[in-house]
Amino acid sequence: MHVPTSAAFKENAHGALANAGLQKALARSGPSFVARRTAAVEGLPEFETLRDTARDIKNHALANLDFYLEAYEAKVKEAGGTVHWCADADAARAAVLAICQKAGAKTVTKGKSMIGEEISINHHLEKHGIVPVETDLGEYIIQLRDELPSHIIAPAFHLNMEDWEEAFRKSHTDLPADRVFNERRDILTEARTKLRSKFLAADVGITGANFLVAETGSSVIVTNEGNGDLTQTLPRVHIVLASIEKCVPTIEDCTSLLRVLARSATGQDFSVYTTFSTGARRPGDLDGPEEYHVVLIDNGRTGMMGTEFQDMLRCIRCAACMNHCPVYGAVGGHAYGWVYPGPMGSVLTPGLIGMKEAGHLPNASTFCGKCESVCPVRIPLPKLMRHWREREFERHLTPSTMRTNLALWGFFARRPGLYRLATRVAALGLGWLGRKRGRFASLPFAGGWTAGRDMPAPEGDTFFARYAREQRAGKLR
Repeated sequence: MHVPTSAAFKENAHGALANAGLQKALARSGPSFVARRTAAVEGLPEFETLRDTARDIKNHALANLDFYLEAYEAKVKEAGGTVHWCADADAARAAVLAICQKAGAKTVTKGKSMIGEEISINHHLEKHGIVPVETDLGEYIIQLRDELPSHIIAPAFHLNMEDWEEAFRKSHTDLPADRVFNERRDILTEARTKLRSKFLAADVGITGANFLVAETGSSVIVTNEGNGDLTQTLPRVHIVLASIEKCVPTIEDCTSLLRVLARSATGQDFSVYTTFSTGARRPGDLDGPEEYHVVLIDNGRTGMMGTEFQDMLRCIRCAACMNHCPVYGAVGGHAYGWVYPGPMGSVLTPGLIGMKEAGHLPNASTFCGKCESVCPVRIPLPKLMRHWREREFERHLTPSTMRTNLALWGFFARRPGLYRLATRVAALGLGWLGRKRGRFASLPFAGGWTAGRDMPAPEGDTFFARYAREQRAGKLR
């Protein structure tokens, strides 16, 4: 089981910045997500209107979540399925294990599922003698390397071709040692060869769910590899892992959300496979599971309901926020120390595992606002990170030096005349001291800044002084 290391974000980030392989992967893959999303959005004139619609659908669903979850359960039962209500990760793991043991499962195939990572279902099954096999290509190599995903839609975002080859040669020792990996197709072919028998042998298939439709009792997954379809149709038992906020009222609502999901995530109009599953196999069906189970997981979500963090539950896991985040782009996903990286993780993780463990994450932002500007459901991520920062400060979880410096700044800020005098003296003094080089390689009380960059020497007067001067001269209105 992967223990969260979010509390060590600063140390993780330093390590990530020094990791040449990671920096190579980030530089290669990062810009492509941004370019593809931009092209997809430009090709859909009504995209901004759809964002408003998507936000309103999710807000309505969250405001009436109890009603829609009960309606969803009723429809699942009507279709021959079973819903398991789980308050936390322990209950969810126990529910999945009981279903697998009842089915006599030895092997379980699994589609990509962030909630599965959240509850560490793979490790739990392994501990009880059941072999889970990740079938998403990115998740498959992550499993071989015993790592957490570094991205919520591209789990192996941090890896390069040589990393894939190394992992495959180490794990697939039954294949010829002299085989050649010239291109991605070679990786895909080998993975397909190894996974085909697993699909056929699995007793249980586990998938996540992008959406749960209350109107029909359907679970919806979107994939580009088709592994999700094989995972849920070939085994005798299909288990859906889903957190409670995935529920939406109708199929029409779901399709509206799907229109913004793929465009925001991968720049596609729609993912290659968009699959609706409703219940177990019916008489006359050619395929499908004999049993259909939905494990509904809270695990801290209801604690966010009715608070300033409820907006975070609108998230549809597109990853647009992290694809556009300069911090994520510099350090990657593993630096965040748990399942959810980037801006969405900086808001969601403290809500799920607590401020003491994840209090650093809301500070991992430049507050440039790009994350909010691209979010398909308009989550105000910078605002929510500020709320977490406020809570961190109130609970005295921030370093004492930061609290002291903020108190000092607050003293001057409450006294505008003194503040302007002090800043003017500081600017003039630093300008005079740095007049020769024009910058400072180190400064007292600014070591965190100058450790990685020079501090430019101030030039001229302060903004306030110049503004007053321009105003007196009649140049400003």
